[in-house]
Amino acid sequence: MTTARTATPSTARAINDRLALNFLLEHGALTATELRDLTGLSRPTVADLLDRLQRTGLVAVVGERGEQRRGPNARLYALVASRAHLAAFDVRSGGVSLVVADLAGRSLATAEVPVDGDGGPDTARTIVATLLDTARGAGVERLHTVAVGAPGLVDPATGRLQSTGNLPAWHAELLAALRELPGTEVIPENEVNLAGRAEYRVGAARDRDTFVLLWLGHSVGAAVILDGRLRRGFSGGTGEICFLPVPGTVGLPSADSCEGGFHGLVGSAAICALARAHGLPADPVGDAPAAEAAVRAALAAGAEGEDFLDELAERIAIGAASVCVVLDPGCVVLGGEIGRAGGPELAGRVERRLARLSPLSTEVRAGTAGGGAVLAGAVLTAGDAVRRDLFGEP
Repeated sequence: MTTARTATPSTARAINDRLALNFLLEHGALTATELRDLTGLSRPTVADLLDRLQRTGLVAVVGERGEQRRGPNARLYALVASRAHLAAFDVRSGGVSLVVADLAGRSLATAEVPVDGDGGPDTARTIVATLLDTARGAGVERLHTVAVGAPGLVDPATGRLQSTGNLPAWHAELLAALRELPGTEVIPENEVNLAGRAEYRVGAARDRDTFVLLWLGHSVGAAVILDGRLRRGFSGGTGEICFLPVPGTVGLPSADSCEGGFHGLVGSAAICALARAHGLPADPVGDAPAAEAAVRAALAAGAEGEDFLDELAERIAIGAASVCVVLDPGCVVLGGEIGRAGGPELAGRVERRLARLSPLSTEVRAGTAGGGAVLAGAVLTAGDAVRRDLFGEP
């Protein structure tokens, strides 16, 4: 037999503090009366928690609400966003994008660091130095947390990022160099998972607790969110659908190559080749920007681009159907450079073809988190970690 436990006064205070802080984060500056309405807490309880949070430096009075309402009830309380700072990285083979942000997730400064080829022995150090210079330029001397989005698997047991391809050595060296920053937590994460979090929190899937993000860029990947939780799998490999065996490729994938898998149908090089086969311009380099340009050209070409878009949608639907009949997510979001370029037009074509391949009703949406989805997801991830520490989040 078990008995219910009554929260201790200190536990109740911590819960109330977190509740108030999260409302201030979500809504911005609020009066004590507005906080009472949102939290449902009593006047004395809200007064106590505001006093407590001001002493910890997490909340400050920033003004008053309304010229006719003077006194304590009109004071505006706001989260002190400068209480802690964070950074986020989007790591690609050709370099990194980074952002420095405050506790509320507001961007304070950004930087780009291109990397030629496989980089050199000082590449990681150069990137970290750029991060620190960018932070200092924004008046930030210490970073509480850094979230790093990169290709590869994040082992759920160890948190280590493992490569699934031939990635440059400086990727691992960058994580090692970041971990040398004193007092800074470093969170590595698969870049597609971060984009999925961005679509879930601020993008096309804000109204869905269950969906799959199909990332269409240089290669293809997926982020799987079920019942509001990002799913990783046993080894962190959930979503590595570039290895998915599908019809229409030249062969089968192998443990160390995804060329014969779904990647061979909808990777950027395959999309560029498909465009050229349909008489559309596509840069022979076959990278993600070239594939994005080819999709945009097809959309602009009107009737001349129809056949290409139809075949591309058919290819995407083949992989999406394989995911949907296993997970039944009810919603697929198309992200990455190709998903962004195709927009609602490509999403609609994929949805119609998917309906013919799968008996499960599945809505297909164009991603709206934009080209910075990985960075946006990294900022959200780092912010969550900072708030768990400062707010006492469970």
